[in-house]
Amino acid sequence: MLKSVLCGLAAPALAILPLTVSTPAHAAETVPLSEAIARLPMTVESRDGYDRDAFKHWNAGANPSDGCNTRAEVLIEEAVEPPTVGPTCRLTGGRWWSYYDQVWVTSASGLDIDHMGPLAEAWDSGASAWSAQRREAYANDLGAATSLVAVTARSNRSKSDQDPAQWLPPAAEVHCRYVAEWVGTKLRWTLSADQAEVAALREVAAGCPDQTVTYELAL
Repeated sequence: MLKSVLCGLAAPALAILPLTVSTPAHAAETVPLSEAIARLPMTVESRDGYDRDAFKHWNAGANPSDGCNTRAEVLIEEAVEPPTVGPTCRLTGGRWWSYYDQVWVTSASGLDIDHMGPLAEAWDSGASAWSAQRREAYANDLGAATSLVAVTARSNRSKSDQDPAQWLPPAAEVHCRYVAEWVGTKLRWTLSADQAEVAALREVAAGCPDQTVTYELAL
């Protein structure tokens, strides 16, 4: 009798257990470049209504108490020789490698922080439908090492808001890496690509048989 009562009590408790289990975080995934490109949703892009100010940047970064904004945090993280970090996060010294054009830079002021997926391109590819908070998260994405890149101001401004159908880094030897990071950024943020962009990505990927793409979905 007692056993049957206990069993009757246990059943409802077991029934509600799945509701209390938290959803696991998305794990990072690594796939061949060609497969990663195939995962991109393809659509016609539109820049209607785009305003750069819709993407708040730079914000207070990963640690709002240290005085370093997102730009400074990327510079500190990517420095080959670390700069000295002074009051109000003033950076002096340091040395950086701009991989787009294969140039050494010895002053933080000579660097831009490039959004791997330009803000206007993100807008075209789906960010126009995002909340202001998600656009800010995209513009200050420190969760993936490839989302924000310290490069020479010259190369960043040459790229502007162009996709790989219109612009690739001047250093041809980094095209496989660049395209992989571009595709990984779009997959991370579930952004689309247009027909010309996909064609250009596939053309580069044909010469990169061993290139992989690692990405983790942004929360």
